Amino acid sequence: MSNNAVADDLDTFREPQHGFAHLEVAAPDPRPWPRAERVIEPRIVGAGREMSMTEFLEVTSATSCVVVVDGVLVHEWYAAGVTAEDRLLGNSATKSALAHLTGIAVARGRLDVDDAVVDHVPELRGSGYDGATVRHVLTMTTGLAWAEDYHDPDSAASQMIGRWREGTGGIRDLAARVPGGEPPGARYAYCSPDSMVLDWVRERASGQTYAEALAEVWQAVGAERPAVVGLDAPVEAGGVAMAAGALAVTARDWARIGRLQIDGTWDGRPLLDGGWVDASSRPERPFLEPGRLPSTITTHAGFGYHWWPVVADGSRVMADGMRGQFVYVDRPRRTVVVKTSAWPYADAWWDRQCRDLSYLALPAIAVAAASATGA
Repeated sequence: MSNNAVADDLDTFREPQHGFAHLEVAAPDPRPWPRAERVIEPRIVGAGREMSMTEFLEVTSATSCVVVVDGVLVHEWYAAGVTAEDRLLGNSATKSALAHLTGIAVARGRLDVDDAVVDHVPELRGSGYDGATVRHVLTMTTGLAWAEDYHDPDSAASQMIGRWREGTGGIRDLAARVPGGEPPGARYAYCSPDSMVLDWVRERASGQTYAEALAEVWQAVGAERPAVVGLDAPVEAGGVAMAAGALAVTARDWARIGRLQIDGTWDGRPLLDGGWVDASSRPERPFLEPGRLPSTITTHAGFGYHWWPVVADGSRVMADGMRGQFVYVDRPRRTVVVKTSAWPYADAWWDRQCRDLSYLALPAIAVAAASATGA
């Protein structure tokens, strides 16, 4: 699928509030990135060939690409039909923003990673989450009997996302009904209900909804446009944030989420504890290290606290959303690469190739950008 065909699927990702229940989070103090364009010429090697950045964006049906080096926007590109003003759905990159909100609650002493989930959400007693800790939901090691399969329209995962798309609500109730499988901490399995429960716990501990917590961050980082937080039902019907996958912000503002993962500070002010950023960027267990996850997920990354470490020391990490929504962070180079996409999902092999290629390309783009000179 080339970018000539991307326009056919743009409405799935661009300004999703037109189709779903949502809240908007204001951007009361917009502070655009300083700009200094650079010529970026990465050497991208993958999918059995070497290609230019332009070819990579075309092959992987990119909709935007924004690069920020040490707080300066050095590259910005959009596909036809997409603009810098568009809020772009991050799918599961939403989970990495949730990690920030959780880290803030921990820093304020409202939450501890070793707290039992049911101590904050007693409604989960007797469920598959009884016995799990915040650490387990952060690292998706709850052991629940869950398969994240969206190719099967009748799967539990498809039913969950359907509740969001249809606005019928009850996603937290669905999470509470996922049965247990193995003891918590025994294995990793990608599990979006873990993210929904993490947000439920965080909300109870902090007294802030996802949107309310994000509002503080949005003001602190000078976000340029209001964020769109997707809900599983309208507010008046008790809808809660689809914290596993329904945040939509501009590509420039996705870069702000990435920049916070460098060291947790913004213009010298700490928003996240540095120890939290380090911990969230690293795999805690050997089976969470890059190359050790189930190969159906990826062989190019591991799993931290809702971030995907590309290397075991946590110096390079990724936020990753279905169908090509990425925020790559090279922490030592203080570089962030945002790439949004609209590649097809029905062909599982093509989906896998585009994702693998992106894990190879974005680090190369970051290295090239950090070392490039002005345009």
